[in-house]
Amino acid sequence: MKREASSDAEGHSQDEQLLQGLEGVRREHMQRALAHIAAAGVRERKRPDGRSAALQLRAMGADEDSVLASVLADPRLRKALSAEQLTEEFGESMASLVGSIHWLNTFKECREEFVQPPEQAEHLRRMLLAMVDDVRAVLVKLAYRVERLQLLSEESYETRRCIARETLDIYAPLANRLGLGQLKWGLEDLAFRYLEPQTYKRLAKALEETRDSRETYVKAFVGALQAALGEEGIEAEVYGRPKHIYSIYKKIQRKHSDISDLYDIRAVRVLVDRVSTCYAVLGVVHSRWTHIPKEFDDYIANRKENGYQSLHTAVIGPEGKVVEVQIRTREMHALAEQGVAAHWRYKEGGRQDEALDKAVNSLRQLLEHRDNDEELLESFHTELFGDRVFVMTPRGDVLDLPKGSTPLDFAYAVHSEIGHRCRGAKVDGHIVPLSYLLKSGEQVEVLTAKEPNPSRDWYNPNTGYLYSARNRSKVRHWFAQLDRDQHLADGRAILEREAQRLGVQVPDLEVLVRRFHVQTADELLLAIGRGDVRAGQLASAMQGPVAAPTLPAAGVRKAPTRSSAPDRDAIRVQGVGNLLTQFAQCCKPAPGDPVVGYITKGEGVVIHRSDCPNILNLPDAQRKRLIEADWGERPHSYPVDVHIEAFDRQGLLRDITQTLTNEKINVLAANTRTNREDQSVIMDLEIEIVDIPQLGRVLDRLSQLPNVISAERKH
Repeated sequence: MKREASSDAEGHSQDEQLLQGLEGVRREHMQRALAHIAAAGVRERKRPDGRSAALQLRAMGADEDSVLASVLADPRLRKALSAEQLTEEFGESMASLVGSIHWLNTFKECREEFVQPPEQAEHLRRMLLAMVDDVRAVLVKLAYRVERLQLLSEESYETRRCIARETLDIYAPLANRLGLGQLKWGLEDLAFRYLEPQTYKRLAKALEETRDSRETYVKAFVGALQAALGEEGIEAEVYGRPKHIYSIYKKIQRKHSDISDLYDIRAVRVLVDRVSTCYAVLGVVHSRWTHIPKEFDDYIANRKENGYQSLHTAVIGPEGKVVEVQIRTREMHALAEQGVAAHWRYKEGGRQDEALDKAVNSLRQLLEHRDNDEELLESFHTELFGDRVFVMTPRGDVLDLPKGSTPLDFAYAVHSEIGHRCRGAKVDGHIVPLSYLLKSGEQVEVLTAKEPNPSRDWYNPNTGYLYSARNRSKVRHWFAQLDRDQHLADGRAILEREAQRLGVQVPDLEVLVRRFHVQTADELLLAIGRGDVRAGQLASAMQGPVAAPTLPAAGVRKAPTRSSAPDRDAIRVQGVGNLLTQFAQCCKPAPGDPVVGYITKGEGVVIHRSDCPNILNLPDAQRKRLIEADWGERPHSYPVDVHIEAFDRQGLLRDITQTLTNEKINVLAANTRTNREDQSVIMDLEIEIVDIPQLGRVLDRLSQLPNVISAERKH
């Protein structure tokens, strides 16, 4: 009873502090949120309290929405207030913000065996930032983490170590990057106390004073320096803070020194408007207090490699205590805090990342604005790692993948052998296709076979199985290790299949040998069988003159010596300009097909494919009417007949038309026949294409649809 009474009294005091200064709707919302907490009862001793986190945020100057969200994110309200109720009482944006905080507080259970190596911690930090819809959720999460650490003494030894290590690896660097120094110091010192309790006590004792007294000392020094500068007519912003214990520990470790050798346990910073004023301030500091010569560094005249500029000096202040003084212009300070010399980058040893720099700067701007800047919120969410996805393994490791990656890309990112043996995948516990597009925050589990057995479709970019060119290369390399005879047979089969599928004649191998810069026909077939020469390259090769059959020399009229007229149509009839042309309906030539013109009586020139039966069987007397023709350079659409065989299912026609729409293919005519006995379907489509490679892509896509047996150009 006493504990409950004490808790009630403490809660009432916190409520009054949180309501202070609020008016109108904001006060009403806060009263309603506090009423929900009161109805939820006394909080568990080991769990953070929303009111305490809110007070901490308010002391930091966070906006009122962040403070309210931290109250509503109290663990006791997670089940008591549904998303629908939050939306109804506090609005959609507040419900979304609270939802993001809940996700951050619960997305990963901390266990000692899951402690992340440095690169994993970096991926996890990025995923946390990339996942939340409102970046202020990260700020609230950090406040909750401080509360969690303050209650950690009642947890088990393993839990204390795990949460403390996670704090140092993930959350303290996040606070540092966001410029939240007060939160960063609190997180680091509390975590350090649990990880190294003896070292923490030894350092605290060695300082021979509490942090409060050190802060009081620095405050007095700042006042004295401000007064001295005022006497000289120098306008400057002076502020300071004592070094916290974890920072002292890290510096001792880095410099292999003792605490007595550190001169920056108490630090003061001076910001001015001009470079010349920096040196004037330095003169005042050195004339007022005795400086330590070996601790003076002029990084203005001799800037660091990363662009950092500042004057550093150390002086012996009142009571014989050493104080470090940093002097810089406001421009230098902005560069050091947000530019290429950002403090967190060289402290953490991370590489420069322009996308992260831009995102962090946007978040800092947002935290500095007291108004709810919707445009800044939206730009942060859309620009932050917009080209990356962060997904988790079943063990909790985070993989950083390009946006557009699939579960098969994930499998190859884990290990090439896992990719080769992949037979399926689960995302968040549900079976998904291998071509499924992954989203940040999802957990992926790869289902494997005992033996590796990749599919040749995997390295075809048109099928959508692998987004990464590097992973497609791994698949091609695996096939390159297969038996040579098998490669030869596969290469010949692929070549013939592509020619048949595209409705063109099998090209002359000697011409293709020269086209692909190999020595022999066998080398070409091996390259095709291994996947070094891909289907798209074959399609491009087949659209050129390499596929043209040889017509009788006397049967085709050569072009006259005079120059051709300007190209006005897609077909260029050599030596003749402004001549009426039309396409033969018997063979329907498409761009890339070898073509020949036939001069008719009264209908101009009819364009046929060179291998058209009507042309090949033309009587000798009519071969005088043949004339050379080729395709012009301007892109046009041309009709092509496509033949599809499939087993009937619901939605088959919809999927086929959607595939054609995605490829921007226009359908001119369609004829569908279904056999009710065996449920087979025959579809004959007349579509418009630009060239043979586009036809190859769309046939690939159609062939990958469920229940489709084959898709090829109709002969």
